[in-house]
Amino acid sequence: MSNGAGEIALSVRDLKKHFGGIKAVDGCSFELPKGRISGLIGPNGSGKTTTFNLLTGVLAADSGSVIYNGENISGLRPYQIFNRGISRTFQITRIYREMTVFENMLSASSMRVSEREARTRAEELMEFVTLTKLRGEYGGNLSYGQQKLLEFARALMTDPDLILLDEPAAGVNRTLLQNLLEHIHYLQEDLGKTILIVEHDMNVIMNHCEKIFVMDYGVKIAEGLPEEIQNNEHVIEAYFGH
Repeated sequence: MSNGAGEIALSVRDLKKHFGGIKAVDGCSFELPKGRISGLIGPNGSGKTTTFNLLTGVLAADSGSVIYNGENISGLRPYQIFNRGISRTFQITRIYREMTVFENMLSASSMRVSEREARTRAEELMEFVTLTKLRGEYGGNLSYGQQKLLEFARALMTDPDLILLDEPAAGVNRTLLQNLLEHIHYLQEDLGKTILIVEHDMNVIMNHCEKIFVMDYGVKIAEGLPEEIQNNEHVIEAYFGH
């Protein structure tokens, strides 16, 4: 499948978000290459999750624009952005603890598909992330890693073109993490999906992302290939000081 080489999936232009006197995101701009896995990194408090929240409508930007498929989606509500083909996971899982795995999957289905289609899609995705045997288990009884897999699968229910993953490696054991990473690569390589990962695990970022953006104090301070980022003086200073 074509990976959209040279095409831009999403363009962020001069995005700003202030909380009182704190400039959480301060004029951030970057472009996500279509059909690729990109990473967004930075020290704690650098503005990564706020940026994710601005991209998905959880927060409204003070200024700037987010262009997706030729449309400025900044200012749209989360469900409107979701319906345009952008899906996300959260740093802390937001599954329904008192629903079964299968019910959780159905809760994320689109109103535009029939119940039969939704159930078929849910079954396929549960198998995709190896949760079929737990389909009748309540979400709250899953391990944290299994909850991460469930949230990941829920994010795929509407077959989105752009998938935003917030800290997918956090709290996940190595076996489940490897499983998740294999799924991410399948989505990108075989299905042509565009993926943006926010992550503190540098092994995940450096080994699995083709392009990396680095934020510090709400500003993008660098972007490039993994080897370029590893040797960038501004990045090294942001993480380790002088």
